[in-house]
Amino acid sequence: MKIFLTGLPSSGKSTVLIKTIELLRSKGLKVGGIVTPEIISSGKRVGFYVKDVYSEETEVFASISFKFGLKLGKYSVNVGALDKIAIKAIDFAVENCDVICVDEIGKMEFFSEKFKSKISSLMLINKPIVAVLHRAFVNQFKKYGEVIEVTPANREKLPEELMKHIISS
Repeated sequence: MKIFLTGLPSSGKSTVLIKTIELLRSKGLKVGGIVTPEIISSGKRVGFYVKDVYSEETEVFASISFKFGLKLGKYSVNVGALDKIAIKAIDFAVENCDVICVDEIGKMEFFSEKFKSKISSLMLINKPIVAVLHRAFVNQFKKYGEVIEVTPANREKLPEELMKHIISS
């Protein structure tokens, strides 16, 4: 089972994923993978971390203050930081966890060929996956599983629904 969360910017996709992870853990499931929390400074988003869900190892992987790396909008991306955390976290989750979570399958993350390859291989495994999916990739990934649009109307109830769906499968 593969579930892809998509939606408009700031619709709550990552929050739904994080709450789903917490609920799955509360039911005794081992959850691994990555999340990419925002870095906020003075009320403004200035970058993103990449964080291993299981070990909690964290690095900055995109920032407005980086003077190196590939650029997407105002952010420069440190592909090395993404590869260091994400590849190890996903490999660990594949081998050791009940559920794999990925936040996010997106343009910045796809600057990394290693990450792109790792996501492709994830689509072939038989383990529950919940991933946040950038809108630009919906058509590419919908053949692998269910795509759910996160909206203000459904974002509060989605974590509980996703948790029940994963446990029942």
